[in-house]
Amino acid sequence: MLSVRDLNVSFPSEAGVVSAVRGVDFDLYRGRTLGIVGESGSGKSVTSMAIMGLLPEYAKVTGSVMYGGEELLTKTDRQMSKIRGNEIGMIFQDPLSARTPVYDIGTQLVEALQAHNNISKKAALSRAAELLDLVGIPEPQKRLKSFPHEFSGGMRQRVVIAIAIANNPKVLIADEPTTALDVTIQAQILDVIKVAQRETGAACIMITHDMGVVAGTADDVLVMYGGRPVEKTDVHTLFHQPQMPYSIGLLGSTPRVDQPSTEPLTYIEGTPPKLVNMQPRCQFAPRCPIAIEQCLDGEPPMVPLSGHVPHEVACIRHAEIHDGKLNGKPLYPTPKLPDDSLAGVPRDQREVTLEVENLNKEFPLTKGSLVKRRVGTVHAVKDVSFNLRAGECMAIVGESGSGKTTTLLEIMNLDPAPDSRIVICGEDASKFTTATRQKARRNIQMVFQDPMSSLNPRMTVKEIIREPLDALGYEGDKDARVTELMRTVGLDESQIDRFPGHFSGGQRQRIGLARALATNPAVIVLDEPVSALDVSIQAGVINLLESLKRELGLSYLFVAHDLSVVRHLSDRVAVMYKGDFVEFGESDAVFDNPQHPYTQALLSAIPIPDPDAERNRTRVKYEPVENKSK
Repeated sequence: MLSVRDLNVSFPSEAGVVSAVRGVDFDLYRGRTLGIVGESGSGKSVTSMAIMGLLPEYAKVTGSVMYGGEELLTKTDRQMSKIRGNEIGMIFQDPLSARTPVYDIGTQLVEALQAHNNISKKAALSRAAELLDLVGIPEPQKRLKSFPHEFSGGMRQRVVIAIAIANNPKVLIADEPTTALDVTIQAQILDVIKVAQRETGAACIMITHDMGVVAGTADDVLVMYGGRPVEKTDVHTLFHQPQMPYSIGLLGSTPRVDQPSTEPLTYIEGTPPKLVNMQPRCQFAPRCPIAIEQCLDGEPPMVPLSGHVPHEVACIRHAEIHDGKLNGKPLYPTPKLPDDSLAGVPRDQREVTLEVENLNKEFPLTKGSLVKRRVGTVHAVKDVSFNLRAGECMAIVGESGSGKTTTLLEIMNLDPAPDSRIVICGEDASKFTTATRQKARRNIQMVFQDPMSSLNPRMTVKEIIREPLDALGYEGDKDARVTELMRTVGLDESQIDRFPGHFSGGQRQRIGLARALATNPAVIVLDEPVSALDVSIQAGVINLLESLKRELGLSYLFVAHDLSVVRHLSDRVAVMYKGDFVEFGESDAVFDNPQHPYTQALLSAIPIPDPDAERNRTRVKYEPVENKSK
């Protein structure tokens, strides 16, 4: 259906030429799905935008993209507009920005249909309703009049899929279609894409960084690093017999929800290369555990391997790698964690660092533009109770809107409602004055989800880490403490005077963690601390959190929607639904034997990075009691 040969894309910049895509080759076949995976900046999305002709004019694109015997790269934008949305459909990453907010859904679907077909508005509206029904939107005729902001994230993505398949395209490109969605919604969207592909018979390109999604959806996989392909084969071969060290590291960095975690994750040290003025060498060599001098002599070409399955790899040492090992030893040795400072101490004998009883939070629903009147109440958190002990990680999981983050913010506020109780290190928050509340904040600190927006870009690392020491009255040598904290979280102290923009995402999250550790807190609250990170960077941060918990006896209150990460890091887990805990217990017990139907549905929706296990699972759908009664 689509043949891409030696695709190269470069952009001019002040620092030099950015070689975003270099030498991409692949063929796409009818009814099959090609998964393109890699870290941020590897060139995945730029490849798809080049195929669609959506890159800016200053981008230099060379190579060949053949579709239906025609070369797409030589076509003008007007010529490509006849192909985009008609022959080739695209599902974009952010469903809100992909739709026009001032037009209703029906208008946008009709526009997509009439742009490529001689069809009346009445017939187009009828077809639009059919499309909404096909992608699983209830009351499609009625919802045609709704605007994008009136839909949830999952429903908006369904609309994007409906528009992408409106004209029965022969090629469907999905660029990170589930990144911003809850796992249950993600599972539904992936099912919708399968239905859409089955209805249209389209070939599909699935661009993602989630190896579990690849395992469940792809037939063939292209692994990209530094702007170019480094391994290409079918999905089963890649997951069971990877030959490129980068692919092996990527798979080893991925936690699994279906297996208990007894060992730290393997991870790839370092950061992806900057694609400016690149040196002629293997771009993965600075991070590769088996790199030798010959790896720096030039960039290795993609070479086919012998075997009954097509398999290409760009590594000069691929013949020495067997079952992910070199000479019988793992390429990535399992990191060693420090001894647990509280090992052997039973949980009931450990200090209670945080105690929460009957935590409630309500928000008023108001109506009216000039005169506001209360028309209802949203019960965001309902009678939540738990305790957290030293050296323990407790996770709160659930979908967006379940009340997880509201629970954290109420605890961080240290100002409970009259019927609620929060005790931090033995001190009752309801009795705090302004001064004692400020002092108590030393014992509870927070690490936020987005490491970039949570750090002041105008402050140096030294100033960022020192800020809580100044604010909360640290009396020791502050400069020595900042240096010590940088070493603790694995940062080079020579970078102390740099700004956050000079660091990678994983390094920025380490800076945020160092800031949280500054006052020697007993409890660290983690709000999705690794969701914004690539999987290989994520593994290093997870291992760091586990090391600090063991070494310092820290308590973590951890919120995440990625249950694979939760299982790896947490000791106990609470499943939250509509502001209430519906299941609570030891992590392995909850994950291996979930009792509540909602927990079962949540766990069955998490993709497993194993194509055999992922494709043989049965999805569990949760239907609340109130829906059944209706």
